[in-house]
Amino acid sequence: MAAPSHDTPAWDEAAPRQVVDYALRRRARLAEVNSGRVGIGEVCDANPYLLRAAAFHGAPSDITCPICRKETLTMVSWVFGDRLGQASGSARSAAEIELLAHKHAEFSVHVVEVCRTCHWNHLVRSYVSGLKSSPSRTRKMAK
Repeated sequence: MAAPSHDTPAWDEAAPRQVVDYALRRRARLAEVNSGRVGIGEVCDANPYLLRAAAFHGAPSDITCPICRKETLTMVSWVFGDRLGQASGSARSAAEIELLAHKHAEFSVHVVEVCRTCHWNHLVRSYVSGLKSSPSRTRKMAK
């Protein structure tokens, strides 16, 4: 294993962390649809804003839609954070998220898979990115 060079840090302070994968929840939801307990209309309910975000900010995937099986899913990443200002609550590309991560304090990213044909959508993953907040120091008062 090569030693890290002096130009690149051994770890990236803005790298994704606290990753939550929602694969089990997705599988359970699809099982509910396949068994008939949940109607397709309940899971194929992507709103127009999400569909536009998929068209302009989404990244194509290799996963075929589990509902209509007509096209591959699009991954849309949403960013949320108090210190992001107007960027909070918006869809961003991977490159934009990386730029935000190196400039802003911690924020959360939610990745949603979307079918632009049947409007299936599901939260796939969430994680924290951005610069780690330094712990606040408290002073002990002398008595």
